[in-house]
Amino acid sequence: MASESNGRAGIALVLVGFVVVVATLGLGAALAPDIGAATTNTDDARDERMTLVGSQGGGPGLHEGGSVYLLNDTNISWRVADADSYFDVTKLEDGRIAAGFMHSGYEACGPYESPCTHTGYRIIDPDAEGGPAVVEEWSFPVRTRANSEVHDVEVLDSGEILMTDMDRERVFTVRDGEVTWQWNASSMYDAPADPTKTDWLHINDVDVIGEDRYLVSVRNANQLVIVERGEGVVDVINEDDDGDGKGDPDVMLRQHNPQWLGDGAVLVADSENNRIIELHENDAGDWEIAWSVHSAEGVSFRWPRDADRLPNGNTLITDSANQRIVEVNQSGEVVWSVKTPLIPYEAERLPMGETVGGQRSDATPSAAVESNEIPVLSPLLTGVRASYPLPYWLAESHLAGVLLGLCSVGFGSGLMVQNRFDW
Repeated sequence: MASESNGRAGIALVLVGFVVVVATLGLGAALAPDIGAATTNTDDARDERMTLVGSQGGGPGLHEGGSVYLLNDTNISWRVADADSYFDVTKLEDGRIAAGFMHSGYEACGPYESPCTHTGYRIIDPDAEGGPAVVEEWSFPVRTRANSEVHDVEVLDSGEILMTDMDRERVFTVRDGEVTWQWNASSMYDAPADPTKTDWLHINDVDVIGEDRYLVSVRNANQLVIVERGEGVVDVINEDDDGDGKGDPDVMLRQHNPQWLGDGAVLVADSENNRIIELHENDAGDWEIAWSVHSAEGVSFRWPRDADRLPNGNTLITDSANQRIVEVNQSGEVVWSVKTPLIPYEAERLPMGETVGGQRSDATPSAAVESNEIPVLSPLLTGVRASYPLPYWLAESHLAGVLLGLCSVGFGSGLMVQNRFDW
């Protein structure tokens, strides 16, 4: 009789668990606010909103189905999808597109086993005969397809190609396939024995901000550094004050794609603080948050990785984990948004793209969002989001409900198996 009772209890637990999982996910989706719908028409017509997007893709590790595409308002005009991942995208003067990329399946692998992964830059011609296509590539093999990519590419007036390199943790230039200059992070930071074997600094962005002066994002150190050719680092934004080799995480945490607004001002996608911030340098030489925005369309940002100040004073934001791109005004109100197919890395509003120099915000920082960090659940959810695209509305409460339901299903299944063996 006890065995029969266990069997009935097992069936009940499986059914309850199934209902809990379905109800949790179903209600979460049904009650979620809408995102990614073009909103108000303000200072420019919708058909003048042309946005170039570099998409990291999706799937495990977010390295699958990468693409570069052009949005005409919210519609895709053209798309190139031939790499595991694309990252930074820049429209060149001749109309072609420079893009950082990572792709696997190469036979030329140097010291690594074949087939292997390559990273570097590609040039895409949107007007190529037969449709948009890659017309040029320069790349090199890396040990792993994770945290080894070239995330940013800039074409200099000299004709050199300026790039970041997370594999060897450097910023360097190439002309005709030959390295012409490089700055190694080991000249400033304490390096491991082999940077290619660990995600050491994750240098993910470099921008020209003056003659031979580059703004570099050192993600894992929570710092931006200004590197001058021939001189090295000449300034640090968010300096290390406690000797751990990192800047204050309350100022910025594992940031992406800063934009130099001019001397004493920089706009930053403060990725793991889930906000966009504008930093100003005060009279004492310290950098303080002068403007910030934490959400749009009633949904908090999740892992935003790009923010550009547009000529009209609005800010274009790539909200990666929520799979959307939004444009907000200085008050944080949404004036345009679009839901993206997979995980976007960066967006550029054409024809200007990301400018060097831009309007400073005269608005005050928005109220900070209270941290509702839940032990175990919050880190677990963050970790999964960093490696796989999840629904934007999925929160810790939904994760708890799903886990509870799965535990019920698992325990009930165990009772059913036990009942079968007892018989």
